[in-house]
Amino acid sequence: MSDYVLRTATEADRDALGRVRREAFGLTHTPDPNDTYHTISELDRNHLVEHRGQVVGVVAAFTRDMAVPGAVVPVAHVTGVVVSPVHTRRGLLSRMITEQLRSAPEAIAALWASEGRIYQRFGYGLAAQNVTIRADRRELSLRVPPAPGTLRSAVPSDVIEELSQVYSQVLPTRPGWSSRDATWWKHLTSDMEYRREGGTAARAVLWENPDGVVEGYARYRIKPGWDDNGPKQEVNVIEVAATTTAAYAELYRFLLRVDLSRTLVQGCSSVEEPLFYMVDEPRQLGGKVGDGLWVRITDLPRALTARKYAAPVDVVLEVTDALMEDNAGRWRLRVGAGGAVVSCAPSDGEPDLSLDIADVAAVYLGGTSLGALHLAGRVREHRPSAVTAASAAFGWPTKPNSIEIF
Repeated sequence: MSDYVLRTATEADRDALGRVRREAFGLTHTPDPNDTYHTISELDRNHLVEHRGQVVGVVAAFTRDMAVPGAVVPVAHVTGVVVSPVHTRRGLLSRMITEQLRSAPEAIAALWASEGRIYQRFGYGLAAQNVTIRADRRELSLRVPPAPGTLRSAVPSDVIEELSQVYSQVLPTRPGWSSRDATWWKHLTSDMEYRREGGTAARAVLWENPDGVVEGYARYRIKPGWDDNGPKQEVNVIEVAATTTAAYAELYRFLLRVDLSRTLVQGCSSVEEPLFYMVDEPRQLGGKVGDGLWVRITDLPRALTARKYAAPVDVVLEVTDALMEDNAGRWRLRVGAGGAVVSCAPSDGEPDLSLDIADVAAVYLGGTSLGALHLAGRVREHRPSAVTAASAAFGWPTKPNSIEIF
């Protein structure tokens, strides 16, 4: 193992980082000098392993905020985690992830997992599920009546300011959504060819209320298709954001009526996506549930005091954490009226609940209940009704989801 050097990336490593990631993820596109990925990558947040002068593994993170229940807080957006196939099973991943978590300035880390079993070993918990919609639009209609307003089509990169204004208003109300500055918006609307996966260039449609105020937008692309019976195009929805129910409904009314299309596909939806409650036949949305955001708490008291809670609670949590010993121990969490934290401090009192740091992470965004983890045998209850009280407090009216894969 002395041949393996763990260090932070520099500008000289940029090409090597791209190579090792393309190799590990099986990507076939040729690097494009116009690709905007380099504008969002943060080399000083890339922890890599070098073997005899060659980069053979890397973990990275983006510095972004994320909406959590009642707040928007810094969250390390972990991404691009790879080890070269000929250097696996040597503890390199453990070294890189441990270094990343222990050096992160944020109290919380989040990622999309290629395989969940990998990250559970490092204290990540499944905090948000993801629903993929594959709808037969011919079998669907909206039950809500049309609202007065106007649709306007645009090229996404031409209307970034309007998209950003809508998104910024919605963000604080949607746990799991990530902040976007001007650089991120430029990257997300750059629409490189290799990201289209056989679809057209991205399109945007904006919905304006009768006063001309933009209240929502959709970004989408069309995947062409024909068979002996005629057209069967797919409407591939990239994202929908709306500040009002009317805007949300009218955007989907449009997406479900695009000429020549037969199917609507949307990859990043919530398990409680409002669309399921607006259509006349929700089964035809073809929702498939999978894992979404995985969360890791690196600083327990700082994380627990950063969010709000759905109900008052006074509970002593006995937490285990094999990787970050400062999180381990007994913590008394006191939440007052209105969901604000009164205190979160070490305690020598008897525990009400015993659980691992991954379980705390799983309930952090309000999408996984302590009650479910208790039934799964992952949370132990030492005081009657402690699970009920804590589960109500950690819950949240809006289920979390991530609108993008980072």
